[in-house]
Amino acid sequence: MIQMQTRVDVADNSGAKSVQCIHVVGGGNRRFAHIGDVVVGSVKRTLPSAEIKQGDVVRGVVVRSKAGVRREDGTQVRFDRNAIVLIDADGNPRGTRIFGAVARELRAKNFTRILSLATEVV
Repeated sequence: MIQMQTRVDVADNSGAKSVQCIHVVGGGNRRFAHIGDVVVGSVKRTLPSAEIKQGDVVRGVVVRSKAGVRREDGTQVRFDRNAIVLIDADGNPRGTRIFGAVARELRAKNFTRILSLATEVV
């Protein structure tokens, strides 16, 4: 579960390395974001040559969650760290590569472009 003040890793090559969640999109006072949900965050760490700068406000979709997700067949998928992929206003990823595994549940939320760029879908 991702909530306000949660620091998450960025799993793409957009240039940002760490983002702090400042809002969960969807509903007025929605508290938690799970895999496939969109969050708004403030960039905390970047690469020096990145077009995204520290302090920029960005949108991202949660692709890995430490809390995990329970599937219909009873299995539960968990990850070691929380991670997001930065997206633009149309929902397309800002980076051209996705690092690490992403959850299959993104397909139900229509983030198929992220799934096609990912190296491993769990």
